[in-house]
Amino acid sequence: MKSRETDLPGVVVLEPKSYSDHRGSFFECYNQRILAAVGITASFVQDNQSRSRRGVLRGLHYQLGQPQDKLVRAISGEIFDVVVDIRQGSPTFGRWTSVILSAENTLLLYVPKGFAHGFAVLSETAEVVYKCSDFYAPSQERGVTWNDPELAIPWPVAEPILSDKDVLLPTLATIPAGALPAYRPGSA
Repeated sequence: MKSRETDLPGVVVLEPKSYSDHRGSFFECYNQRILAAVGITASFVQDNQSRSRRGVLRGLHYQLGQPQDKLVRAISGEIFDVVVDIRQGSPTFGRWTSVILSAENTLLLYVPKGFAHGFAVLSETAEVVYKCSDFYAPSQERGVTWNDPELAIPWPVAEPILSDKDVLLPTLATIPAGALPAYRPGSA
């Protein structure tokens, strides 16, 4: 499995080695030893899967008291996946990175704790699977609005389809410091 760092320290794009023949293809999408060799040591406890149609935008989400590392991939369709550094005091606070994840390119995205995450569906439909290092905790769920003008993310959907909760998310600048994760120097 190849790995490459993004502009945000700790956020990693992974490319599994794929084997193809006349029957189709095969690749390992998760191997704890291989991930540990590239510095990803999270222990995953929950798998989530979503199915969405073109134009759906989910995010930008994070959990505060029970932060989650995530390992994200599209098992069908194509998504524009975004990660934002929201760690208070981080040298890259407020910066974001993006990657196209698709069933065809088989890329995975590792999102460490302390980052907000979201995606927009580019294909007719998309199914996204992501492993989480902690359980979903509704009381700890937080988020940043997808169209925060200071982040200026160039989402490739003009009028996204949002959940009722996502419509109400605040801008990063209006979130109190206590409602954001803290940056720990020496960590990713």
